Amino acid sequence: MSTPGALEFEKPVKELEAKITELSRLVGGDGGTGMESELEKLRDQAQKRLTQVYNNLDPWQKCQVARHPDRPQFKALAEQLLTDYQPLSGDRNFGDDKAIIGGLARFRERPVVVMGHEKGHDMASRVTHNFGMGRPEGYRKAIRLMELADQFSLPVLSFVDTPGAYPGKGAEERGQAEAIARSIQAGLRLKVPSIAVITGEGGSGGAVALAASNRVLMYEHAVYSVISPEGCASILWRDGKFAKDAAGALNLTAQDLLRLGVIDDIVEEPLGGAHRDPEQAAKALGDAIEQHLQALSGMAGGALKQAREKRFLAIGREGLV
Repeated sequence: MSTPGALEFEKPVKELEAKITELSRLVGGDGGTGMESELEKLRDQAQKRLTQVYNNLDPWQKCQVARHPDRPQFKALAEQLLTDYQPLSGDRNFGDDKAIIGGLARFRERPVVVMGHEKGHDMASRVTHNFGMGRPEGYRKAIRLMELADQFSLPVLSFVDTPGAYPGKGAEERGQAEAIARSIQAGLRLKVPSIAVITGEGGSGGAVALAASNRVLMYEHAVYSVISPEGCASILWRDGKFAKDAAGALNLTAQDLLRLGVIDDIVEEPLGGAHRDPEQAAKALGDAIEQHLQALSGMAGGALKQAREKRFLAIGREGLV
């Protein structure tokens, strides 16, 4: 289990963990120092405080957890969940987008098509992957992968973690909006089971383009919204400092979205977030995917397509006359 850099609201816990580290170093392998009981008390106190903090996260704090630089992304999750992964590159039109990657693999011995966002973890990899912001060729690659899945009757697994589609001039010139729309269309038309997981940030159309699936799952501390809190604040208040207020109004947490019927299930994270124990987080996600995939596997292609369309058309309609 790693102990990553603390977020602002985690600082009291981090201070305790620093004391535990120092005391552990002093104790070392000597069992007769008499400090073991003190060390155990500190560990218990740190655990309780971390539990208290993470049981009471507000929406803005969940945004920070979802964006944590050590949070497992597509590549890390693929290493834990997939075997025989064979990446496929390019959209057969313009080039290969590095923000959206995918290919063929086996998920617990079942052949699948997989795709997901990769943000990168250091400056070099973040630039390479464009901070997880897909360009048109990325969404056209996703369409290509979905068409391949339909052709060979393979389930589709999508892992979403993006602040949004890339808004640059070149992307707009190459048809960003059209590419996203056609990716959503391709997802809705699939005649194979499809499951999307919001693993970190699910931002705007760039997220929906990979999440038009039969089942949409979310990690416990992930967020999913039509716009980022900062973007919302800049429009409504013309000031990014109101991002916290915007986060509270957007209903972007997994708990809010499950209540509203936007997602279908919440995947529990290890205490302190998925970044503290990526292996445990990946196992919990794998179990959830397997459960939902099993439920979808017995359905015919036409029924899967119809159920998917019905699912998305029902969002926001409950209670309407």
